[in-house]
Amino acid sequence: MLSAEFRGFTWRHAGRRAPAVADVDLRIEAGERVLLLGPSGSGKSTLLAALAGLLTTDSGDHDGEVLLDGKEAAGQRGRVGILFQDPETQLVMARSGDDVAFGLENQAVAPDEIWPRVHESLEMVGFPYTTGHPTHALSGGEQQRLALAGVLARRPDLILLDEPTANLDPEGADSIREALRTALADTAATLIVVEHRVADILNLVDRVIALGPGGAVLADGPAEAVFAEHGDMLAEQGVWVPGAEPPSHPDANPGETRLRGEALTLVHSGAERPALDGVDFDLRAGELLAVTGPNGSGKSTLALLAGGLVRPTRGTATVPGESWPLHRLPARRLATRVGTVFQDPEHQFVTGTVRDELAFAPHAAKWSRRRIDARVSELLERLRLAHLTEANPHTLSGGEARRLSVASALAAAPEVLLLDEPTFGQDRRTWGELVDLTASIRDEGTALLAVTHDRDFAAALASRELVLRAGRTHAEANRC
Repeated sequence: MLSAEFRGFTWRHAGRRAPAVADVDLRIEAGERVLLLGPSGSGKSTLLAALAGLLTTDSGDHDGEVLLDGKEAAGQRGRVGILFQDPETQLVMARSGDDVAFGLENQAVAPDEIWPRVHESLEMVGFPYTTGHPTHALSGGEQQRLALAGVLARRPDLILLDEPTANLDPEGADSIREALRTALADTAATLIVVEHRVADILNLVDRVIALGPGGAVLADGPAEAVFAEHGDMLAEQGVWVPGAEPPSHPDANPGETRLRGEALTLVHSGAERPALDGVDFDLRAGELLAVTGPNGSGKSTLALLAGGLVRPTRGTATVPGESWPLHRLPARRLATRVGTVFQDPEHQFVTGTVRDELAFAPHAAKWSRRRIDARVSELLERLRLAHLTEANPHTLSGGEARRLSVASALAAAPEVLLLDEPTFGQDRRTWGELVDLTASIRDEGTALLAVTHDRDFAAALASRELVLRAGRTHAEANRC
């Protein structure tokens, strides 16, 4: 067990004027199980990174202290396990079992203990493959399971979890929460978890700390008391208060086909089965097609093939008016026909500021400067990014990065928009704004395909649902 304490802690990312958090005073006792919540950009991930000793002097500057059992956190990294928002950033080995073993080897765990602990942790999180499965062939949700297994295998004294179920299907999220419940029952470790959708995590924690802008503590105490006394205020701040109903945006009548996939198939080298196997779909103007299914069912692969970003092993993705399949179009031409929002926002950032990121695609499409400026200003305001105009995209919070990735894909007004987990990491306010923006883009005639585990998002916007399982079409149905 470890106690955790912030004393007047302030952190400012390099190149940013405003601090991510300022003058934070907070103490968490050894063995406590804490839910840290707050609107996007309130500094939750920054505080976790500070506790893990990951905020270095070359990435920003700080004041105050971050202490674990009264000692500087930076000197106690070996006693802390952290699961990042983006699990891919902590996978370091080519094979899944080796990735879990890597942390144990670095802790000098006895060789005869390593592989029993690897197998135990993989089973605990419901990892669906053998230890030899290649990490490059994992879906985002499978990466998250593997990364969590690596954290639990090390048996840390402080467990830090940043949106541990955000990339998982509902069944997978339930299994991860059950795995956490089992793991926590067998350890006295302190737990701090960041989670936007709070209702399903409350039975794992005994304390809720709600943060506002800059890391200010808005509420602190047992969950029932926090939501009873401060629920309305937290909802106004953007917190997903349990019991709040999401909005709905029924669609109008869809128009002509804008994108068609025929027998799309992709086989990864060394994989145990095809990532996608013979999937057909059509996407029409003015509709949103929700692509759902368990982790590893091929949803993100379908989005990459449909967007022309990966060459299929078999099959084609085509749009009307083009004589070539999408994967053979020049990049500049492809960008005007299909926009893509990746599951990991950082993968699509190519410039040094938020403003330049939004201007990149319209500039490549040879828009006029006046038209580019107007579009950039509109998106900055609509997605609550105006205060981050000159910020480096790689210093944004997870929720801010997701909003920027959506905005940058929308910037050039493509006819087709492909969204991979568009609501990942969003608080209730920014979730609603993304839904409203997506509905307006759809109603203007854009064809949208959204890979999503977010049942509320699908219910609010989708007219049809394509369900994948094991790389194949399991079902297709109208939702209207």
